[in-house]
Amino acid sequence: MTLVDDISLPDDADPEEAAAIVAALGAHIRDQQAAAAAAAGDEEETWQGEKWTFAGRIEGLQGRSLQRVPDGAPTDSWTAASRADRF
Repeated sequence: MTLVDDISLPDDADPEEAAAIVAALGAHIRDQQAAAAAAAGDEEETWQGEKWTFAGRIEGLQGRSLQRVPDGAPTDSWTAASRADRF
């Protein structure tokens, strides 16, 4: 993945100006990468931090304890509840 195709510094830029330009470009590229990573992470629901809550609900409602909620379990609460007998 190419982030920058063609960048040129001004011929009359002194070392401090060149360093400032490069630092600004680096910060901009890092911000774009962080935003893309955050957007990719937002798209997929996970069980991160929710497994114990779901297991507690099953124990409270069905009177049985779950050994674990599988990672491949549906993250939609209604769908997961309908498959709880398989966990």
